[in-house]
Amino acid sequence: MKTAKLSLLVLILQLFCTITVSLAQKVDTVKTGIYVTSIHDIDFKDKEYTINFWLWLKYKNKEFNFVDNLEVPQAKTVSKSFSTVDTIGDEVYMLMKLQCVMKDSWSINNFPFDHQVLRLSVENSQFDSSSLLFVPDTLGKQFDPRFTLRGWNIDSLKTSAANKIYETAFGDPSIKVPRTEYSSYKVRIGISRDAFGLFWKMFLGMYVAFLIAYMCFYIHADSIDSRFGLSVGSLFAVIGNKYIIDGSLPESTTFTLVDTLHGITLIFILAVIVSTALSLKLIKRGKEEKAQKFDHIFSIALLVIYILLNAFFIIKAINA
Repeated sequence: MKTAKLSLLVLILQLFCTITVSLAQKVDTVKTGIYVTSIHDIDFKDKEYTINFWLWLKYKNKEFNFVDNLEVPQAKTVSKSFSTVDTIGDEVYMLMKLQCVMKDSWSINNFPFDHQVLRLSVENSQFDSSSLLFVPDTLGKQFDPRFTLRGWNIDSLKTSAANKIYETAFGDPSIKVPRTEYSSYKVRIGISRDAFGLFWKMFLGMYVAFLIAYMCFYIHADSIDSRFGLSVGSLFAVIGNKYIIDGSLPESTTFTLVDTLHGITLIFILAVIVSTALSLKLIKRGKEEKAQKFDHIFSIALLVIYILLNAFFIIKAINA
């Protein structure tokens, strides 16, 4: 009985080893690496950018035809300027240079202190994950540290491999369940903006408009036309500044830093208008000294709160 059980166990082990070897022979790995030479033409409003890079692939299955079947999902255009194929022993080595115009999504909640992730993936449209698996080649640098990405800093470049699932059989009647998996070589490039110069360029008009409205506190309360004129003019200037900035950003349904800072400024200019009305009311009642004291205290409190709120939201965006 023990001999029979031992024989059965050996048979199962042999069968398991045979299946494992068979699967290992069926699935071929493709060692893949990338070297980014430049990223440019970042179009923030249209959510796209252009990337130039070298891509190399090393594999043993000579049926893989990456020259014709290389696919870059989410690419608007793919241009191949150079490709070469060499054989080293039983291994095929392919090197190519590509330029891709990529479509991507941006996170603009903290604009202009935003951090973005540029995503790039490579697949083979001919073979699914049962025949081809990508393996990242991470030896050496993966981007040129000398090239400049104007207005941005490259924080990280990470590569990985995973299976991408398509909930379709692509019309193949032999596939019963509409589900196909393709191995995907993924590249994630983290970038952050050189923000302070852009920040002042975009928000300086808003702050100047607020300071013009704030100057109403230094005009006598009975000069109603001057005080209301400055405040209302500043109000429209801030609204115009916001529309100009929004015109350079993609549409967003969330409340961004741009919305927050402009909203705070509009509310505080409204507070200046309300305080002007209250001062005028005190003047009409013959309480001129009280009106001047009110203007003095309210102006200090308003300015301090405005500066603190702006600092809080800006620091929060920078550290996000």
